[in-house]
Amino acid sequence: MGTKLYVGSLPYSTTEQELSQLFSPHGTVQSAKVITDRYTGQSRGFGFVEMATGEEAQKAITALNGTELGGRTLVINEARPQEKRSFGGGGGGGESRDRW
Repeated sequence: MGTKLYVGSLPYSTTEQELSQLFSPHGTVQSAKVITDRYTGQSRGFGFVEMATGEEAQKAITALNGTELGGRTLVINEARPQEKRSFGGGGGGGESRDRW
């Protein structure tokens, strides 16, 4: 399995193909994902790139972190593991509404 990188401060117009092309000179890009708003489909300004090896990931971080893309300064670092989310909506504080 490769090394996943967080890519922040992306221009909102960046496509997954452009993201992949940006990283490909630094190694094998296994996947590139621009995160979008679930309701509007608009980019949220960040994404993830998975490089084939840790060495290639480090090379990409060194080369691209702090560089400019579309007028924005990129922030690139190794992605943290995704935190587990609890399921369900934000319920009440345990107090029943039926009493009123």
